[in-house]
Amino acid sequence: MAGPSHYSMPLPSFDKPVKLLAVASPYYKDIYDQQIAGAKAIAEQAGVEIEVVEVPGALEIPTAIGIAARMSNYDGYVALGCIIRGETTHYDTVCNDSSRGLALLGLQGLCIGNGILTVENYEQAEVRAQADGQNKGGGAAAAALHLIALSRKWGRQEKDVGFTSQILAKGGETV
Repeated sequence: MAGPSHYSMPLPSFDKPVKLLAVASPYYKDIYDQQIAGAKAIAEQAGVEIEVVEVPGALEIPTAIGIAARMSNYDGYVALGCIIRGETTHYDTVCNDSSRGLALLGLQGLCIGNGILTVENYEQAEVRAQADGQNKGGGAAAAALHLIALSRKWGRQEKDVGFTSQILAKGGETV
């Protein structure tokens, strides 16, 4: 029995170059390899440059994206990892906190495609990760690209956050 069909939006096109960063955990290496392959294939199809950095686990993915957003010049981010339910509540903590971290970053204006798999068992992860199957890594890359296209459409302007330095001239006037 076939399940419902899923619609995939056509990839956006860009008139200026796009830099995408995939932040990925290789905790389950073969799942990771498939997710990276899928994300790279979508980026290539869209004519987009993608760089990959690795972090130890899913909990570190939002932190790494936050650091990259503050210290680099990427247009968007792809979060890739895999969390498989175990015998303890640690699964719930990792799922909830990694998802919450990504959501908070997204609400701050970052363009993030969430490809962190949250599954009951290894077999479910394999099915979802396959680059020539469900390709959730590629789906996350496509999601990031769609958000980048929206931010460009709406004329995203960078805003200063926090304190800005001011240089005072003689007489106390700001220059």
